[in-house]
Amino acid sequence: MVKQPLVSIIMGSDSDLPTMKECALVLEEFGIPYEVIISSAHRVPEGTAAYAKEAAGRGIQVIVAGAGVAAHLAGVIAAHTPLPVIGVPIQSGALKGLDSLYSIVQMPAGIPVATVAIDGARNAGILAVQILGVKDPELREKITGFKEKMSQKVVEKNQKLQEKGWRKYLEG
Repeated sequence: MVKQPLVSIIMGSDSDLPTMKECALVLEEFGIPYEVIISSAHRVPEGTAAYAKEAAGRGIQVIVAGAGVAAHLAGVIAAHTPLPVIGVPIQSGALKGLDSLYSIVQMPAGIPVATVAIDGARNAGILAVQILGVKDPELREKITGFKEKMSQKVVEKNQKLQEKGWRKYLEG
């Protein structure tokens, strides 16, 4: 039996999938059911708006939207849903993703979009887990353990650096 998706990963083009897969991998790591779809704020505007309006009714709790260039997808979705929307600016075009970042982060008052770094789909997945963890103590415990493991890795790397010195550390 397939579990009801809690997170929707939406992208403006299939060319965004190599970046957005990182979000899916995080959700899998935490055991969170999700869906992945392609829709365009510009090429399928009515379909994108309908999708956003219907998402909450289908049980979706967080939407992660990735897009490059003009990158209006996250904002269009946020305008049509009460759900939290996380925008992932995708590096593309002459401006190397800065256009995408500005398009997502500069939303008008009343239409917020949480925005991660350019190509930051992994962090978008982690943020989605944290949002879901507000109501789910088990997820909150998992994300706490995840962060503790990251912290321990840094401590271990520093210990190795102190023992070897920076030159030998870089040699492996």
